[in-house]
Amino acid sequence: MYWLETVAVHRLRETTHTRYTACVRLYVVPGLGRKKLAKLTAKDIRTWLDQLRTTCQCCARGLDTARDQPQCCAIGKCCHKRLSPLTLAYVHSVLKSALEHAVREEEIPRNVRMGTPRPRRFEPLTVEEARDLLTAMRGHRLHALFELALRTGLRKGELLGLRWEDLDLTGGTASIRRTLQRTNSGGLTALPTKTQSSERRIALPTECLSSLRDHRDWQAQERETAGESWTDSGYVFTRPNGQPIEGATLTRHFNTLLRRATLRRIRFHDLRHSAATLLLAQGVELVVIKELLGHAHIGVTATVYAHVRLRLQHDAINLLGHALRNRTETTSKPNDGHEPPSCATPVR
Repeated sequence: MYWLETVAVHRLRETTHTRYTACVRLYVVPGLGRKKLAKLTAKDIRTWLDQLRTTCQCCARGLDTARDQPQCCAIGKCCHKRLSPLTLAYVHSVLKSALEHAVREEEIPRNVRMGTPRPRRFEPLTVEEARDLLTAMRGHRLHALFELALRTGLRKGELLGLRWEDLDLTGGTASIRRTLQRTNSGGLTALPTKTQSSERRIALPTECLSSLRDHRDWQAQERETAGESWTDSGYVFTRPNGQPIEGATLTRHFNTLLRRATLRRIRFHDLRHSAATLLLAQGVELVVIKELLGHAHIGVTATVYAHVRLRLQHDAINLLGHALRNRTETTSKPNDGHEPPSCATPVR
């Protein structure tokens, strides 16, 4: 808690610090709080993570006894509620950050090294599913936002933080300068981008330029309808009265769209993953995707989409094998020396 209250509070965003605090209170302190820092070992951390992975959270935190109608441990019937691999990875990263500070403060000689729990593999949209989603979002009030998310991979906060002054619809570009998030102290607030690399300028697809122009006309009609109750916030995507949109509200709109279109349930953030995966599958270079997504390092992009790169390697190897196989077949006919040697099928 010392690290959270004296160090992390000055280095982290308020929203990130809030998540870190909840993580430490719910998982780190109950599991490792009585362990002296100098005596903490990799075995201690591994045992603790294994307990988090296998223990029902209703049992561990006494959640069931606080319910009006117990439905788990209190009635002797465990619901087997487990932490997701993604949450486990997040908990481990918080502990790792705290221990790294302890090393810098010379409270411990070195960080405790051990593998990070593997997060759950996401299932991005296929090409067919992406087409179905594009069809389903037509006519929706936030059609331009959803299409921009799917085609460019912008984060939710970056989309909600876009202002009209950030868009160049003539030149076909967008400048990503801020992210819109709710904080405990300031409410819905425009904050700097996640990292310095996240502040970037991206090219906009032709389809997005068209939908953004339509959205601008739609917003002008809403401004006229709202009259004096209109709030001129300057944001591209707003509520019908001009005020900015909450992230949770956008998630509800997205889930409703999926449900009405009977499409597979995914997270809004999976649109970002889907955009990168589809671009990578089309042969777009990793460095271009890194710049589009605003990752700090290309290693982040390479790690997140490693499974896609492996599939592309299989495709490339099979393509080369096909080319070599064609050469063997075409040279089966005797050559009398007057014909030039046959060439393999070019590899694209």
